[in-house]
Order: sequence, then structure tokens, then C-alpha cells
Amino acid sequence: MSDIAAPWIICEALAGLRSQGLGLAEAAGLTPELRELKPAAPWKWIAAKFWPNPLAAVADAVRAPLPGLAIGCGGMAGAVLAVLRRHAMRVVQVQNPRMDPGRFDLVIANTHDELTGPNVFVTRTALHRVTPSRLAAEADVWRDHFAPYRRPLVAVLLGGNNGRFRLDRDAGGRLAADLATMAQRDKVGVVVTPSRRTDPAVTDLIRTALAPHGGFVWDFTGENPDFGMLALADLIVVTQDSVSMISEAAATTAPVMFAPLPGHWVRHGLFLKPLMDEDRIRPFEGRFSTWKVAPLNDSPAAAAEMRRRL
Repeated sequence: MSDIAAPWIICEALAGLRSQGLGLAEAAGLTPELRELKPAAPWKWIAAKFWPNPLAAVADAVRAPLPGLAIGCGGMAGAVLAVLRRHAMRVVQVQNPRMDPGRFDLVIANTHDELTGPNVFVTRTALHRVTPSRLAAEADVWRDHFAPYRRPLVAVLLGGNNGRFRLDRDAGGRLAADLATMAQRDKVGVVVTPSRRTDPAVTDLIRTALAPHGGFVWDFTGENPDFGMLALADLIVVTQDSVSMISEAAATTAPVMFAPLPGHWVRHGLFLKPLMDEDRIRPFEGRFSTWKVAPLNDSPAAAAEMRRRL
């Protein structure tokens, strides 16, 4: 792959997908070019697997000249990659493509995808951009900002409704009460970063609950402190809905707890169980706890496999 200078990362305009592609490329030592898929009408209303001409549906994203390698993330990208491979490109699909894996040079799937094959590499966690060097750099950037907050420091990463789990007012109110109780009983600092998916009403509930305890809730002003929080936290709490955020948290040196949410998804249980069996993560029950852990990060192994095969 040394002759490939600028591979494409192809995905929809979703932060979780973008992070997985960038994490894989960066771990492989590549400098990628991001190509976001924005299908034109009527294709934006039709599942990509039914597109008669995927390249025409996303023409702006796949305009020539074509690189030697494309990394795709998500189902829409899979439909596009399968066609690009016919143009003598090497293609690597991240996540289950929902089609024959043989149409790709390599498929990198998570355990919960339950996908196997001679060209399938299985990871325990989602791919991401968290590395020891990035955490060290972010710790230096954010250390003074978070210095006023009580230690031990608990970082809380909020997701949102995703069709399978709900982080609505009721669930957000319960989480807000649990975080406030933990701050009071266990004498810990609590810092929170919502995501773009987080209902503002939920963010307000948590901000109000933590205010008497000196908590911090990011207000989307300035740089997102999430990597700094991951680097400096003594415990990380992540809402259950996000495989990506739980995976990022598990790559740190801090214990990780997931905050249960209403809803159900069988595949999500398949993702959580191995991490719980290894005692890398535990459910959050409103109290601070710490235990001995080691970083869990399969992105470097996936990148090494990609380089080996291609």
C-alpha cells in the first residue's frame, strides 16, 4: 500500500462513521481524503441496496481521478464500494455491508455483526481515533480547564435517541438524578459533554441537577472537550446507545460504565457482553466505582490486517 498516497474515506455525513474511517486510515499511517455521500433525489429516499447505479446517485462524492484505495463506512458506502471495485480499486468496508462480503477486498466487522468469511476481520469494538499520543496531547490542552473540578473526576458522554434506545426527558431525568447523587455521596467532580443527538431538554436537566455540585456541561461553545475528558477522567460514564462512544472510552486507561436506557437491540447486547465478561465495562448504577483495567483498542490490529492484505 506504499504507492497509495491519498485513499478515500467514503461515508454519510455522520460523526460516528467518519470517526471509524479516519481511525482506520490514521492507524495504518495513511493520509485520507474524506468523501461524504449526499445522494440526490430520489435516491436519498431509497435504500442504497436498491440503487440501480450507485455511482450516479452520489456522483459528486466519487468524481475522478480515482485513488487506489477506498475505505467505506456504513451500508450506503458498501453499495458504492462494491461498484468502485470494478474500476480496479481496492476497497475496504467497515461494518456489515449487508451484501456478499466477497465483493470487497476486506470487511472489518464488529463482533455484534455476526459476520464471518475469508476476507472478514472481526473487532471487539468500533474503530475510532483514540490513541495514547492523542490522549496525552489532549490532556495537556485541557488539564488547566478541568483543574478546578473535584477529583476523582467522572467524565460523562451523552448520546441520544437512535430508534433503538431512548434518551428522552424521563430517561434524562433519571440519569441527571443519578449523576447528582453520585456527585454528592461520593464527593466526585462530574463533567459532561452532550452530542449533536442529545435532546437539549435532557442537557438542561443534567445541567440543572449538577449545578449545586459544581458540575460542568459543555455548551457547544469552542472546541469539544470530549478527548480531553477521556484523557483526564478517573471514571467514564457513557449512555448505552452509542457503540462508538463506548469503544472510544474503552481505549483509555479509565474504567468505563454504560448508563442503561429504555429500549432493546439484540446486536447491542452482543457488543456489550464480551466487554463486560472482560470486566472492561460495567453498568452505571449511580455510584462512583473504580477497578483495574487496561486499554482495549482493536483499531491498530484492524489497520495492520488491512496493510497485510493489501
